[in-house]
Amino acid sequence: MGKASRQNMIRTNAAKSSARELPLRSHTERALSDYFASLNGHRPARLYNMVLREVEEPLFRAVLDYAAGNQSRAAVILGINRGTLRKKLRELGLSD
Repeated sequence: MGKASRQNMIRTNAAKSSARELPLRSHTERALSDYFASLNGHRPARLYNMVLREVEEPLFRAVLDYAAGNQSRAAVILGINRGTLRKKLRELGLSD
């Protein structure tokens, strides 16, 4: 397979992928919109901290799963150093 064919296949796969999956931003906006709608007139408080608590644990779980448990690879994927990753895993109760 030539270079041009491989590039076309990559573009085609990327287009198919983006067509079937919404970007993370869209999922986040939808989740927040649903959250606000569920408040029934109540005012949200400390939303920033709540969102971080809700997102951080599944983020770390998903990245560790994607990296097959390899913390060095997970740290690179997350863009943090391995020490920070291990600290966060302990804080979240996800360490071995």
